[in-house]
Amino acid sequence: MRKGNLRMGNANGMGRGLLIAALLVVGLAVAVPANAIVFNLTSDHCTGGCAPAGTIFGTVTLTQNGGNVLVDVDLFDSFAFAKTGAVDDQAFKFNATGVVVGDITVTQNATGQTLAADTGAFNGDGTGNFSFGIICTTCGNGGSSAFSTDVILTVANATIADLTTPNNLGNVFVADIINTTTGVTGPIDATVPNVPEPASLLLLGSGLLGLGAWRWKKSQS
Repeated sequence: MRKGNLRMGNANGMGRGLLIAALLVVGLAVAVPANAIVFNLTSDHCTGGCAPAGTIFGTVTLTQNGGNVLVDVDLFDSFAFAKTGAVDDQAFKFNATGVVVGDITVTQNATGQTLAADTGAFNGDGTGNFSFGIICTTCGNGGSSAFSTDVILTVANATIADLTTPNNLGNVFVADIINTTTGVTGPIDATVPNVPEPASLLLLGSGLLGLGAWRWKKSQS
């Protein structure tokens, strides 16, 4: 009788494990869109440092929407976009393959300021070469006209892969920021995605589900 109870307890535990694994698979599929990728802005090139080592200043999220890519650059609290020569006067810099400046549409959500797509040979402050940027055409230099709303743009006729090839120094994106507490300004950059690809996450979840099923079947023998 005791052995039967033990077996029943194991079966119930395995059943709960299977349920958790199944929910994990579903949750990963819902929580992480298969057409999105996120980069952390972590590398600090500010003179004197914009924040302590290891600080995550914000994120760059790219979402594939048909033949277009939506790019959302979000700075975290205590940081805002600035305009300095260290980043070639660009709030945000990136590269793009097979794209012209006319393919880039900027969402105008910086209160009181005007943002525009820009192109050129940008290589300020040792972060490598970039061909495209988002410039605040109405901002003053330094932190005098800093803004903290997201920089949002849509790149037409492009894929995420077209926008995420590292440049000659291994950087993918650069933003010009100010620490709104200390007043320090300068470039920060992103080099690699900070989350695994959704397919890898789903594979992990499926593996856990399969392992749970195998253990449950074994417990019944």
